[in-house]
Amino acid sequence: MKRNLGRVMILFFLLTATLAYSGEYSWSSYVNKKDVVTNEAVYLKYVCEFVDESELYVIEFNPVVDNDSYRIELLSESETIQDEKRINTFEFVLFVKKPGAFRLALDTTMKKTNRESIENGVLGRDNANYEEFSITNIKQETIKLSVKDAGTKLVGEFSLELKKDRTTLGAYEPFHLEFIIKGVGDFFALKEFDFKVDGVKLFKQKHQQKIRLTKDGYVGEWSQKFAFVSKESFEIPPLSIEYYNLKSHRIEKLLFNGLHINVEAPKYTKEQLLDKEEERFGFFKEYLYYLLTFIAGFIAAKIKFKSQKREKKRSEFCEKIASFKDIREAAIYLAMKDAKKYDEIISKIEKREIENIKNLRKLICS
Repeated sequence: MKRNLGRVMILFFLLTATLAYSGEYSWSSYVNKKDVVTNEAVYLKYVCEFVDESELYVIEFNPVVDNDSYRIELLSESETIQDEKRINTFEFVLFVKKPGAFRLALDTTMKKTNRESIENGVLGRDNANYEEFSITNIKQETIKLSVKDAGTKLVGEFSLELKKDRTTLGAYEPFHLEFIIKGVGDFFALKEFDFKVDGVKLFKQKHQQKIRLTKDGYVGEWSQKFAFVSKESFEIPPLSIEYYNLKSHRIEKLLFNGLHINVEAPKYTKEQLLDKEEERFGFFKEYLYYLLTFIAGFIAAKIKFKSQKREKKRSEFCEKIASFKDIREAAIYLAMKDAKKYDEIISKIEKREIENIKNLRKLICS
């Protein structure tokens, strides 16, 4: 009987502890739509509310991922204290890539610092026999979506704008054209444009985008610039960009109807062009004169600098020679400095043809 009573008491305390622990916080979730198309933005919100400020808790919740089935991006994460209660809020944007019934239950880890960890940290104990955290893994409420095939990767609401030069140009004058797509949706599904026009040199820039993530997806604009150069008139072919319009619930197109660029013949005769070439060459000669003058000045300054440097070294060398009191010490110094260079002078010192420092300095430094 005592044994049974003991088991009952143990079960009671375990149950009480579990209820108290689970009662320290509660999770809630929100999804803004249930019926969607592929690549449509779905807003998800998860809120964890604690019974107090709960400073001992750490939440690990990072489901950001991009795989074959879906992509999740973090929109915002915040922590506030309201009425002495801690509230953590996580917002995400989900893009489902495949049609069909979609189910997703996100994983969350709750870590609570143990009392022993705090006591050992405060008292400076070094005890490896305790765990710093108690860990609870939570499976969030399952998200259920019905996903239809949009028929295209680009989904949202978009408009197309053009910026262009005048369509009548001179030969080899560049025609500039810029495509600007504005709206809301998954701009990452847009592909860069390309044109192939016979006899036309095409220059294109890498696309630019200024976007920000919102509950409805990305909002902003995407742009790409082109320059066409030709000596003759040419046609820029039309193009269309398909997208699924979330307002009309159907596939629509952003249309560029193409352009005819009229390139006029040169207005100058051959003789006029030759005159211009001569003028340009005259300018070039004048420019070349100034350039060569600058280079000459630079070289002269460099030579002067090197000359001054050599003169300084020579002066220091002569002062060193003058500092010796014995001609033999000077001979040893010269031999150590450059025996081959001063071989003849050293030989004259040994033959006593140079008998003092004054004569040696006069011979070397004059």
